[in-house]
Amino acid sequence: MNTSSFTFCGISFQALGSGALWWPDAEMLVVSDLHLGKSDRIARRGGALLPPYETLETLQKLAHDIAATAPKTVISLGDSFDDDRGVNALEAQERAMIEELTAAHNWIWISGNHDPAPKGLGGESADEVVKDTVAFRHIASDNASTLGEISGHFHPKLRLQTRAGMISRAVFIWDAKRLILPAYGAYTGGLDVTHEQIMDHFDPLTAQAILTGVTPICVPAYRAAKTAQHRRSPASQRLPHRRGNSG
Repeated sequence: MNTSSFTFCGISFQALGSGALWWPDAEMLVVSDLHLGKSDRIARRGGALLPPYETLETLQKLAHDIAATAPKTVISLGDSFDDDRGVNALEAQERAMIEELTAAHNWIWISGNHDPAPKGLGGESADEVVKDTVAFRHIASDNASTLGEISGHFHPKLRLQTRAGMISRAVFIWDAKRLILPAYGAYTGGLDVTHEQIMDHFDPLTAQAILTGVTPICVPAYRAAKTAQHRRSPASQRLPHRRGNSG
């Protein structure tokens, strides 16, 4: 299991290459934005017909991470389903997998903006959970708090120049007070860390990012993002300097 270890709010965590967060001392696995049933939701609304396999793929990845870490508690940080009709659209195999996983662990569904916490699949639901020095919720709060915060929602991604060329990966991003997880679902897109909806939550001088993938890589979030932006943009097209693109 490839991981990148880091400390947030005095707690030692491990970022898994899959996009899951592992808290060894609490025996807790945290994932966000599974968006199960996305292909079904898009089809119902007249969109493109995507191969309907993302739910099973996401659940198999989650089952693998659970087997590798053996957690006592699993938290899904909201948008577990792509909409509130997703539970009813589950195939029998998919439903059975979820029920087996929730029965074997202390499972907590956090409510998301796409869906309420799902019912009838086992586990318990909550708007947020507080443990030790951190609060777990779906969307980062603007309110000042003495607690650290772990959330999802924004699907953060980062472009990085490597020897092999430019890459774009989903990332964990954090500073002293906030940690935002990457989207875990198979068909989820992403928002660049330089987007103001993400930047506004972080100190660009101290924020760090861990790129997901076979080998998780930790980089200074905004210095890496600025370098990637600089290399891919002709001088005549570069944006004026703005807060958050330096550090």
